Amino acid sequence: MEIKTLRVGYLQTNCYILKKDHKYLIIDPGDEANKIINYIDGDVEGILVTHNHFDHIGACDELKEYFKCKVYHYSNLKEGKNKISIFNFEVIYNPGHTKDSISFLFDNDLFCGDFIFEDSIGRTDAGGNNKDMKDSIMKIIKYSPNINIYPGHGNKTILKNEIDTLLYFKEHYL
Repeated sequence: MEIKTLRVGYLQTNCYILKKDHKYLIIDPGDEANKIINYIDGDVEGILVTHNHFDHIGACDELKEYFKCKVYHYSNLKEGKNKISIFNFEVIYNPGHTKDSISFLFDNDLFCGDFIFEDSIGRTDAGGNNKDMKDSIMKIIKYSPNINIYPGHGNKTILKNEIDTLLYFKEHYL
């Protein structure tokens, strides 16, 4: 599977485009629909949304209409194993940043929106809460430390590089 990162909108949200056998999934199309459309040369099987903040969903409606595909999010995906076309993945509910925050784990690649960043976590004062964030941190650190983390903003990282930061936030701020 190929992964392309496009930074979109004035908040430079990471929009991820996954490609496998000329089929695509789009994750968090926050803005600049034309920029996203111009990158794709095959069938879009769906749009995945990590949470419903404007900078992660701004281009959803336009892309849904253009590609005639479905948008998948907290309300229509179950936690656990899921499949869209040829893409198999795990949905992990991780509220804290928002009540509807979810992550998508494709093999060893975790697309987590504003849950985890390089050296930080998402804010909890914009529709989430500290208790849920603490519970989500405890859930995610049980996964393989070698998971690649693709956050909603900023640079890619690896879970093992973030575990100390996550535990620090859990102990000192949450």
